[in-house]
Amino acid sequence: MDGHEVDRSRAALLARRLAALTGALTLASAGVAHAGDDPDVGAGKCQVIKFCVNVGVGDETGGSGGQAGGSQGGSDNGGSKMDCKYTKVDPKPPAEWPGWKGADPKKNDLYFYGCTDGGQNTPDGFVVVPAGQPPVPQVDPRELAQRAVDSMTLLGPDIASPRAAGKYTVGVPMWMWVNQSPTTYGPNTASATAGGITVTATAKVTKIVWTMGDGASVTCNGPGTPYTSSDGMAQSPTCGHVYSKSSAGAQNGKFPVTATSTWTINWQGGGQAGQLTEVRQTNVQVAVGEVQVVR
Repeated sequence: MDGHEVDRSRAALLARRLAALTGALTLASAGVAHAGDDPDVGAGKCQVIKFCVNVGVGDETGGSGGQAGGSQGGSDNGGSKMDCKYTKVDPKPPAEWPGWKGADPKKNDLYFYGCTDGGQNTPDGFVVVPAGQPPVPQVDPRELAQRAVDSMTLLGPDIASPRAAGKYTVGVPMWMWVNQSPTTYGPNTASATAGGITVTATAKVTKIVWTMGDGASVTCNGPGTPYTSSDGMAQSPTCGHVYSKSSAGAQNGKFPVTATSTWTINWQGGGQAGQLTEVRQTNVQVAVGEVQVVR
C-alpha cells in the first residue's frame, strides 16, 4: 500500500467515524485534507488542528538506611503521550442537526474532536465555536491529575533499617522500617489547573515490597516498626525477615536488598475522580554473618 492509499484509508476512516456520530451528517468525499505535512485525517475541506501533551515522571534518589539487635538509589518511571486533533467540518451539517445544540451555523463553526492516549482512543465528540475562532483544546481531568503527580517529588523508600553499615547475623530477626516524609512516604498533595479545571491529587505509599537478596520477598503494608533494645530477640510485629544463610557467597559479600514502594494517588476535579499508581525503588547492600562461637 503506497502513501496515497494510506491517506485515502485514513480519510475514509474519519468519514466513517463522523458519519457514525452524526447519523444524518453527510461529508464531502472529493479530496483529502492536508494540514502541513500531516495528511492523516480529512474529508471535504476539513481543517486539522493537532496538538500533543507529553506526560512523564522521572526519579533519581539518594539517601541512608536494625536487626534485633543504607544507601539508596532510585528508578525511572516512563510517561505517556496524548495525541489530540480538532478537525473542522466543512461543509457544515444543516441547521436542524442536533449537534449544533441550537447554535446558528452561519455564525459558528463545527469541529470534530478525538484523542488517543497510549494507543487507546478516548471518547470522540463535536465542539461548536464562534466562526473564525479555533477551538480551545479540551482538558482531560485524568491528564491534569498526571500533571499534578509530575509536580510532586515522589522518591523511593528512605530506608532506616537495614543499614549498609549495620552488622547482621544469620538466624537473628531483622527489623525493617523506613523514615516517613511527604516525598518518601506521603501524604503528598498537589494540584494542576488548565482550561478552567483544577484537579487535586494526593499520593501515599500503600505498600513496600522488600526483596532480601537471598531469594526471599517480604511485603509490608506500612512503614515498619523501629527496633529498640528492649525488644531483645523478638521478631518485628509489622515488617521483618530472618536470614538462614550468610552473605559470604554473595557478590561483594553482601546481599542486595531492594525496597519497592507503591504510591497510590487519589485525584478528583473537573467532575471526575480516579486513582493512579507510581512505583519507586531504593537499594541497600547488607552484610549478614554467621554466629561466632567462642571456644
